[in-house]
Amino acid sequence: MTRAGFVGLGNIGKPMALQLAGTDGIELWVHDIATEPVAELESAGAKAAGSVAELAETVDVLSVMVRDDDQVREVLTEALAVAGRRPGENQLTVIVHSTVAPDTPEELAATAEPHGVHVLDAPVSGGPMGAAAGTLAILVGGSPEAYAAAGPVLTAMGSKVVHAGPVGAGTRFKLARNLLHFASFTAATEAQRLAEAAGLDLVALGDVVRHTDAITGGPGAIMHRDTTAPIEETDFWHGVFGHVVALGEKDLGFAIALAEELGVEVPLARLALERLAPGLGLPKD
Repeated sequence: MTRAGFVGLGNIGKPMALQLAGTDGIELWVHDIATEPVAELESAGAKAAGSVAELAETVDVLSVMVRDDDQVREVLTEALAVAGRRPGENQLTVIVHSTVAPDTPEELAATAEPHGVHVLDAPVSGGPMGAAAGTLAILVGGSPEAYAAAGPVLTAMGSKVVHAGPVGAGTRFKLARNLLHFASFTAATEAQRLAEAAGLDLVALGDVVRHTDAITGGPGAIMHRDTTAPIEETDFWHGVFGHVVALGEKDLGFAIALAEELGVEVPLARLALERLAPGLGLPKD
């Protein structure tokens, strides 16, 4: 039986904790300043703790999903204050699911180490829908020992758990993933402005994007190489990406021409036309 704790029962934290509450082999304890989600978790079989300190004295693995770096530090400080009261030699492992600054995980781990507490940074990708379905991607940084200790908790909440490397690697993984996420959102707004100026149905455009991305993999379709270095002409990917560049430059050129005709600013499209080939590792003609 793994005794798991969860602090931060918000939009994503609550459904993550509900996954733990429904998992055999896990005894779940929860804490939040809001009483309603705590009551909901109790109804699902969890036990309520009156404080972070009570959790830290009781559980083996403590998940933290709070708002920002300062709140994470506050939770860890409360946990470390009682680390010496834990029975036996069973060490506490703290999993930080909040997305924090790149250097915060190492800082937290260094603070926790003298107390015999392990820290993992394990931000998640998949949003409330993935949390509710138990299909989150969980991106973990930390020692192999801490990763192994947290294994039953992580696999209960996510269908793809990646040990990205040492402490801090999980956060950097998440930031790279979200750079693509939000840059793609910005490109989507540019495409919407072009479609709107052309008199097209924006809802239908969104349906088509989601439909075809589900087939092709969206931006992730080009993310198979293990390096961003230039591609040799003898490399398999030279031919594949050469085809991508030929189609991409043609279609981007047509889209930019349409935008000029309609008076729509498309700076991301122009940047993409300039950087598509070199970004894929091919020379720009």
